[in-house]
Amino acid sequence: MPQRGGLSGDLRRIRGIADYQFGRGCGQVLFPEGVTFTHSERTGRIRHIYLNQTLLASIRPNDGLITLTIAGAERIKDLIKDLGLYVKVGDEAAEFISMGRSVFAKHVLEAGGRIRPGDEVIVVDEGGNILAVGTALLSGDEMLSFKAGVAVKVRRGRREKAFSTPQGA
Repeated sequence: MPQRGGLSGDLRRIRGIADYQFGRGCGQVLFPEGVTFTHSERTGRIRHIYLNQTLLASIRPNDGLITLTIAGAERIKDLIKDLGLYVKVGDEAAEFISMGRSVFAKHVLEAGGRIRPGDEVIVVDEGGNILAVGTALLSGDEMLSFKAGVAVKVRRGRREKAFSTPQGA
């Protein structure tokens, strides 16, 4: 049932989570009006968010935070520098990362200062093109100072096959 300004409760909730997690204003850019939701049959909680049958993001059941897809990352691409939740890697590693391989600290050229272990991050190449999305295992400062070890556990690379249509939608 639409409430307060015509926004559904689900849309308001998911935009609020995005603003909290990624930064103010990100929720509206990431989730415009017209997004659809799938809910858990068991708990009734939001599980996936789609726009025109393209998966933008999922909700982690353990903490209720957002995990992005490549399509979702593309929607906030222009904001990632300001948000500080990006990792720039050298072109020598870009192909492997875009296939879904982990980002090693030795390949990191820049990392947002806001990044903490466990944060959702967007991995970009030297030209600013999105390569992958994943979870930071190190802080932004650690990514730059460490010369060994995994910096980002990639969940989805650009060149991997993507999901498109929701079940039952």
